[in-house]
Amino acid sequence: MQLDRLPEMAVIVVTPDRYETIRKTMRHLRAQTVKERLEIVIVAPSGEKLDLVESEMEGFLQFRVVEFGSVRSSAVARAAGIREARAPVVVLTEDHSYPDPHWAEALLKAHQHSWAAVGPAVENANPGSTISWANLLIEYSEWLAPAPAGVVNYLPGHNSSYKRTILLDYGQALDALLESEVVLHWDLQRKGYQLFLEPAAKTSHLNFSDPFAWLPLRFLCGRLFAQIRRESERWSLPRRLLFIGGSPLIPFVRLWRILRVLRTPGRSHHLLPRVLPALLVGLILDAIGELFGYTFSKQDVSEKLFDLDFHRHRFLRKKDQDEIYPE
Repeated sequence: MQLDRLPEMAVIVVTPDRYETIRKTMRHLRAQTVKERLEIVIVAPSGEKLDLVESEMEGFLQFRVVEFGSVRSSAVARAAGIREARAPVVVLTEDHSYPDPHWAEALLKAHQHSWAAVGPAVENANPGSTISWANLLIEYSEWLAPAPAGVVNYLPGHNSSYKRTILLDYGQALDALLESEVVLHWDLQRKGYQLFLEPAAKTSHLNFSDPFAWLPLRFLCGRLFAQIRRESERWSLPRRLLFIGGSPLIPFVRLWRILRVLRTPGRSHHLLPRVLPALLVGLILDAIGELFGYTFSKQDVSEKLFDLDFHRHRFLRKKDQDEIYPE
């Protein structure tokens, strides 16, 4: 570690267990064109059980391990990493999202401006699957590469970068807001900040392709989003009732937005006939999850999603497993 220099960006990498879980992502981070300007913050339950391969930290300016114990929430783990980082900019990563070599350089260049947050364009790491495309379109259609640069209303969750001091101003509330980052992005805009999409920064996202694993994921994501939104914005009963009543319209509103994105030049509009049935099913399940989140008392959905958020090979069809994780 070079402690005499301040890193320019801290990369928050969360593992639920050992270093091996994040090794593929770390391989892509070591390929960054500006890795000597980066601080790697590995957040793990236990440093002793991490089995860190320190030789793979060579070339980065600094690295540190942050322990988060038995907490089973990726958002709480990310927040812990952000608080321990030293760099003025922090970027979130996933064990199933693989940054392009110019990703960090492009994010840092964009952060020379006043943007509170900067996000990347997103590509599909397993494009051969219909379910994979449906999942990517539901979660990341707004930022699907090729995407235009510019100010946006929200950025890719778990894959975007922030000016660290702005996040620290949220205090303990940051833990919950990182569960569903779109709620955080809306709040940043209410505070007068702007978000920027930088398409020169790209990451390839590995998506669920096993339909039996994907269906409960969509329900849980919808429910968590509704819970976080309802609680962080302190909704009144009339507003909750309004969204409960309007929940049957949610799949169609979201489908219209996705279709609008796919119609723009360069996007994969040819996929629509093949993907549309799965897309509709996923959007309907998301909406049902939102309905539950707006209607019922809070449940610890984040712990269930924590189990689904890592070890992505478990949720891939065999063909994708063989291509992404060859023997």
